Amino acid sequence: MAGRRRAWEIGGVGLALLLPLAGCGGHTVTDSARAEVQRLLDRRAAALLGHDETAYGATGTRTEYTRLRALPLSSWSYRVTALRRTPSGATADADLRYRVAGYDGAPVDARRTLTLGRAADGHWYVTADEPARKAGQQLWDQGTVTAVKGAHSLVLGAGWSAAGLRTYARLADRAVPAVSGAWGRHWSRRIVVLVPPSLQGMAALLGSPAADYRGIAAVTTGESGGSGRSPADRVLVNPEAYAVLGDAGKQVVLTHETTHVATRADTTAATPLWLSEGYADWIGYLGTGRTPAEIAPELARSVQDGDVPDALPGDEDFAFTSEPSRLARAYEGGWLACRMIAERWGADRLAAFYRAVGAHEKRAGAVRGALEKVLGTTPAEFTARWRDYLTTRLG
Repeated sequence: MAGRRRAWEIGGVGLALLLPLAGCGGHTVTDSARAEVQRLLDRRAAALLGHDETAYGATGTRTEYTRLRALPLSSWSYRVTALRRTPSGATADADLRYRVAGYDGAPVDARRTLTLGRAADGHWYVTADEPARKAGQQLWDQGTVTAVKGAHSLVLGAGWSAAGLRTYARLADRAVPAVSGAWGRHWSRRIVVLVPPSLQGMAALLGSPAADYRGIAAVTTGESGGSGRSPADRVLVNPEAYAVLGDAGKQVVLTHETTHVATRADTTAATPLWLSEGYADWIGYLGTGRTPAEIAPELARSVQDGDVPDALPGDEDFAFTSEPSRLARAYEGGWLACRMIAERWGADRLAAFYRAVGAHEKRAGAVRGALEKVLGTTPAEFTARWRDYLTTRLG
């Protein structure tokens, strides 16, 4: 988090006024307290990793310990970034970094605010550990975490029984080999699925309004509620929208999101959303036996009304806040573009095209270069072929 720096003009008088605040060792009282709080949080983290509830309780509230008991952790640490005194103690801003054992290649980074009390003997203790202002929640902020481990997945839920989460694990375990079969095996081949109690819970994990995700069954995030800097992928489910899907639809959604996890390393700022979302849908719908008109009903209606799109959907068409039918047509158009590539050039060339676009240094020229290098065509020719494909398959 970027901070603001202030330049001070300090004359002789100003410096003299500041000197009495420093102790003999050159550390202010605040610096000393901050170091004490850092040591407290270090002990708290060590107790959590060591499954020592007594030692954890000695550092303050045990709420998080109880909620986190089922979460398999390989690392957990705090770094205090600011400390503010209050009449009853203090509040500390801290960066929390943690890894889920066996799944996270790098730590998740989340900003937290801790409320601290001070005992009569001068020792600090934690009374609350919450998301920092404007930071998303973590799953344990919504209740006790239940964990279900599958062959290729770890499903974590708050407010869910293990039995309720096993359905997600079964779907995820089918999704991983399906994605590997199309994309290849050069990825982790395992996923973490988060299932909050509700749509509101999903939105809180994302730090966004619930209205933005109403009707969206699941999303994939680099890290839930975090900074976006570390490659710790999470498939985040909206249980309300997911529940209304049929069995086939639920599988398509989990396979789609798993594709995003698999392709993350090759998805860059150069990758347009029509390609990343279209490719995820292409893998998601493989083997379902559904026709193009069944998968792309909104675009089919437009084409049958004589309204064939002039161009591939732009990134702005994929905004969750856009008009629903426009959003549906964007996904359908991207899926049909990828389906056309697979039919015309082959599934391997489609994957190679995806990687070539992502390998470009910037968005400009990325698709053009990959079309010419991998598919031997131009943007104009590709778009014309895609428009004909829509008419043939949906008209």
